[in-house]
Amino acid sequence: MDAVRKYFSISERHSSPRAEALAGVTTFLAMAYITVVNPAILSDAGMDFGAVFVATCLAAAVGSMLMGVLGRYPIALAPGMGQNAFFSYVIVLGMGYPWQTALGAVFISGLIFVAISIFPVREWLINAIPKNLKFGISAGIGLFLGFIALKNAGLVVDNPATLVSLGELTQAGPLIALAGFVLIATLNSKKVTGAIVIGIAFAAVLGWLTGTAEFHGVISAPPSLEPVLFELDIMAALQVSMIPIILSLLLVDVFDTAGTLVGVANRAGLTDDKGQLPRLGPALLADSGATVVGAVLGTSSTTSYIESASGVESGGRTGLTAVTVGLLFLLCIFFAPLAQSIPAFATASALLFVACLMISSLAELDWQDETEYIPAVIGALTMPLTFSIADGIGLAFISYCLIKILTGRFASKDSASYFIALVFLGKFLLL
Repeated sequence: MDAVRKYFSISERHSSPRAEALAGVTTFLAMAYITVVNPAILSDAGMDFGAVFVATCLAAAVGSMLMGVLGRYPIALAPGMGQNAFFSYVIVLGMGYPWQTALGAVFISGLIFVAISIFPVREWLINAIPKNLKFGISAGIGLFLGFIALKNAGLVVDNPATLVSLGELTQAGPLIALAGFVLIATLNSKKVTGAIVIGIAFAAVLGWLTGTAEFHGVISAPPSLEPVLFELDIMAALQVSMIPIILSLLLVDVFDTAGTLVGVANRAGLTDDKGQLPRLGPALLADSGATVVGAVLGTSSTTSYIESASGVESGGRTGLTAVTVGLLFLLCIFFAPLAQSIPAFATASALLFVACLMISSLAELDWQDETEYIPAVIGALTMPLTFSIADGIGLAFISYCLIKILTGRFASKDSASYFIALVFLGKFLLL
């Protein structure tokens, strides 16, 4: 245990193995929905639901443990929401490519990401994010989490006239989600350890007792992975027409990861005095390697999860949190019914609470400098409204650079920011 404490710098970060384990459980519970949602989305592309369920759990386990051991951040990984929808509904159903070819494209984009992670361009790209944009990214992720939470709870629903509107507050799901949120906020204000886990459990049990959620059981034998394992078609993905698809997958993966790393690490107080991320290379290598492994296993791009913020708020400060999440995803293969029994409105309680905490980073912005705070606010607003961390980051950088140029505030130290802005401008206009 002493070796574990030393490797993960647990004492230096004022944590404990128990706190890290509890944070891992919290993050896992907030992410467990992906074990059901990802197979459901990829099965629309013709993939076997049970096999993708196992692939999802294994990719999440490998990715989370890589991040914990290599990057030593309390950030868990799993197949990304948004990336899986792009995989099924754009590449396969929209463009007509077989899912095997789409997996090949994911694999290639992952390899390119690995190369970026190995060479110095990684620090140049991500550590070059201006300080105020980092605060905006953190708040934007909070707003994104809040929107997801309200949607999952049924508190916000789609509306053809206004895009979104208030859900039915007389329904049990939204009411239970609100009750869980209030419980978490109350317990946290009283410094109760594990407040978020208690809130999720409370909402889940209440859902089962009221019949709002179905309890599926505890243990079952895992389905076979064979229908999707090693089924990727790399040669088909190398055709010229796949280049825009591969670039899109790469850009989303890189900047979703960057946004999550910056936002969660900033909230956890893990950045250095300059606001930069230590051990950035190993963290990016863990993330990119997870995408490669996930494609081989049979799932869409694996990425760092913003739900990791829930574990940070529960006390997670080291890679031991991520390792715990990885182990729980391995166990999840055998406890599929129990994981599927946690309703979306239960995890929504936790996500809404975490969102409120993360949005507070807006207070750190330099509100005296319009060229700094306006791009940060643009990024924060557009993340939830575009339902994409990467697109929000792109719009923030483009507005940042345009405002700096037009106000004569161009600085050579911002060269990476201008490069990133040009990359995103090309993505928006061409891809």
